[in-house]
Amino acid sequence: MSEWREVFSAVAEFFLYAVIAVFAQNAVFTRALGVSRLVHLVDDDNVSSATFAALLTAVQLVSAPLGYFANVYFLRNFEYRMFVRPLVFVLCSAVAFFIVLLLVLVVFRTKGAPRIIPVLPMATFNCCILGTLMITTTQSFTLLQTMGFALGTSIGYALALVVVTEGQRRLQNPNIPAPFRGLPATLLYIGIVALAIYGFTGHMSTF
Repeated sequence: MSEWREVFSAVAEFFLYAVIAVFAQNAVFTRALGVSRLVHLVDDDNVSSATFAALLTAVQLVSAPLGYFANVYFLRNFEYRMFVRPLVFVLCSAVAFFIVLLLVLVVFRTKGAPRIIPVLPMATFNCCILGTLMITTTQSFTLLQTMGFALGTSIGYALALVVVTEGQRRLQNPNIPAPFRGLPATLLYIGIVALAIYGFTGHMSTF
């Protein structure tokens, strides 16, 4: 009975950190991680948002444990870890890039791979990935918490992408003054949504 209790407790902890990362600590709206990439995606009709979100999730779930073990077995007792940590996280992202690339080539082969591979660098090397690694490491998350937070961050980013895409569609309004159309209106919209989430959840940032 105690073993089942531990399993359920672990699962609950995993999903708790995932939900927190989706809403209370959304990568875009509460931390501004990957905002520039998100705005670019909204304006780029050649990149599928679903493809980007799927690749981002895959890279997050691969790079998160890499960052965790690098911190536990290499960085934790290293005297100059603050200076080396960003480089190590970039290396973790690069390793995750090649692992996901291999999976894409194996699963999709020559049919869908040429369409997916060009999106992979954008989904790998961005502030959302590196920011997640930094947060989970500096806050000393366990492996389970790290994986839950990584999954939640990916889902939260995809949710933010949907919200901003719909918002930008509604911002195509001739009544908006010309100087505010386009990027300024989009950034103001993101800021308003961020304030709404901040007011609803309260101050829950971990750094």
